[in-house]
Amino acid sequence: MFLTISHLTVHYAGRREAAVLDVTFSLQAGEIGVLIGPSGCGKTTLLRAVAGLERASTGRIELGPQVISSPDMHIPAEERHLGMVFQDYALFPHLDVARNVAFGIAHLPARERDRKVSEVLELVGMPTAGKRYPHELSGGQQQRVALARALAPNPRLLLLDEPFSNLDVDLRERLAHEVRTILKAAGATALFVTHDQMEAFAIGDRIGVMQHGKLHQWDEAYALYHRPATRFVADFIGHGVFAPARIEQRAGGIVVSTALGDLTDLQRRPVPAAYEGGLCDVLLRADDIVHDDNAPVKAQIMRKAFRGSEFLYTLKLATGESLMAHVPSHHNHALGEWIGIRAEVDHVVTFPREAIQTDHFATD
Repeated sequence: MFLTISHLTVHYAGRREAAVLDVTFSLQAGEIGVLIGPSGCGKTTLLRAVAGLERASTGRIELGPQVISSPDMHIPAEERHLGMVFQDYALFPHLDVARNVAFGIAHLPARERDRKVSEVLELVGMPTAGKRYPHELSGGQQQRVALARALAPNPRLLLLDEPFSNLDVDLRERLAHEVRTILKAAGATALFVTHDQMEAFAIGDRIGVMQHGKLHQWDEAYALYHRPATRFVADFIGHGVFAPARIEQRAGGIVVSTALGDLTDLQRRPVPAAYEGGLCDVLLRADDIVHDDNAPVKAQIMRKAFRGSEFLYTLKLATGESLMAHVPSHHNHALGEWIGIRAEVDHVVTFPREAIQTDHFATD
């Protein structure tokens, strides 16, 4: 592994709770890792600890074979040979693009420095921008220049702290794809912080979901969505709800009985005895619910959000449970209308019942 973080805890002076608590994960050379979570979850503190801007209270950070942070040893930020890209780009307004990019490699001979500047500007798709000034560039172009400047010294690891937060929403995901292409072309290893799921999915090889300083899951995007390790990950990633259910042993095997019918293909193969009385909550994503006028189960449309090619419907069953569904936008039903729905769940994921539900599964 190239970056290894082992049982890392970071405390701020005067605060009882740890900002980062017992976090462990690793990143291979050439991989892009992303830390995601709500505001205050500790993701930026974790990035700052890797950068050398915060000290480890317990645990350690290794970069290749070298320990760079532990309670007994702390290599200063300037000696870690890392690149950083910030929210505000931090470009010098009085310097043109070429001189901004060259700022971190001023020690190189002029000819080598010029060659490196040309190389990284070509890499970020701005080969002719060297004589332009930051105020002449769009936000996306400024971000590419900041990335070029960070890549110019050939850092061992690139750290990016919400680099697209100042850009328009429509631009963020597109630029995330572009930055991923640039980093892969450069062979860079990177750790990226964001609160935007679409950015995380667009750029990351591995994504870590954090809450209250803890890392709930470090995995590929597909696994986070379809095989969430905790209820928080299931709730934080994607649209979905937790519906009351019961795990039952039938002649054909174990099924999850819900108001929408029986579900199979369980993840982690829980048995009825895993939950008291077999009662549990099942995760139902919006793409698990299919609009079908011929389905026996009906649901009332409580809210609808137009997404262009589809609506995101919030639905309520006659039994009281709420669901969400992606429905093609040519099915433009009115609020209050009842529509037929059925479940098509390829990955059935269950969790312990969080609270007593007022539904027929709790009173059987």
